Amino acid sequence: MSTDIYRHKQKFTLESGKELRQLEIGFNTYGKLNQNRDNVIWVCHALTANSDVLDWWKGLFGAKDFFNPDEHFIVCANILGSPYGSTNPLSVNPVTGQPYYLAFPEITIRDMVKAHRLLAAHLDINNIEVLIGGSLGGQQAMEWAIAEPEKIKNLILIATNAKHSPWGIAFNESQRLAISTDRTFYANTPQGGEKGLKAARSIALLSYRGYKAYNITQQEDTNGLTDGYKASSYQNYQGQKLVNRYNAYSYWYLTKVMDSHNVGRNRTSVDKALSQITAKTLVIGITSDLLFPIEEQRYLFQHIPKAAFAEFDSFYGHDGFLIETEALTNIIRSFLKTDVKGKIIELQQTA
Repeated sequence: MSTDIYRHKQKFTLESGKELRQLEIGFNTYGKLNQNRDNVIWVCHALTANSDVLDWWKGLFGAKDFFNPDEHFIVCANILGSPYGSTNPLSVNPVTGQPYYLAFPEITIRDMVKAHRLLAAHLDINNIEVLIGGSLGGQQAMEWAIAEPEKIKNLILIATNAKHSPWGIAFNESQRLAISTDRTFYANTPQGGEKGLKAARSIALLSYRGYKAYNITQQEDTNGLTDGYKASSYQNYQGQKLVNRYNAYSYWYLTKVMDSHNVGRNRTSVDKALSQITAKTLVIGITSDLLFPIEEQRYLFQHIPKAAFAEFDSFYGHDGFLIETEALTNIIRSFLKTDVKGKIIELQQTA
């Protein structure tokens, strides 16, 4: 499905105080607004995804899935900094006439949410029935629910946190160190840093999955090998797969965006910020998630006023939020039928 582009002609001021002279936002919509304008499902995507949610979240979003275009008006916007239709480091800097590359300004989750809000205004969306996101997408959804609590009716946060952990930051810094060892990253070409990006993706995969997943999917059928292992081939394949569709500059900046995520910044405290969320909220954690451990979702559940909590196990670890769509569907369906009212409601679902 082709991506639409919203072009914001005015200056876009970032949280840092720096400005983008113009802003482009790639986005996809599916279905139509109903007469009551109360069927908007807004999806915030994760790190390297795009705005075509029906493509990457099949099983939860699709013609025959729980969130479908026949019943809902589904919107997904490509995040600021991503190369799938939005302004990013490979976009042309109007000042120089050349791509930004490493001259791209620092951006944050709040800048992404500010762009989402501009797009919502452009689409004449004043209320969102369900705002949903996992991982980096969940960080965006949380920020939006704090910034505009009156606009969000139902909030679904999956495998995410209130502020990024030292553990998560360490993983991201390790990936950036891998990128920075590739000299071509500093050559200011669209292909710059590709070898470094491949290595970075290999590091990231170790946090997305885990011991159990690798031990099952990459186990050898013979005891005679001394080289050429499945696990080695898998790391190379997945690293190259990202190189073929992404760029090192966007990856560099977006990992820094995740690092800076902290809903408590300039809001007294994290607890105080979360208390401002008025949406009926569902927090979902994955017990096997190495990158966003279950205690981070329990913390959200404990500090968001009208929250329900659900957890499930997945052999896919953090990636389970994209794969275990049957479990997610069952949990979300139960949540939307439940009157939370600030009560502790545990919705258990085994994958």
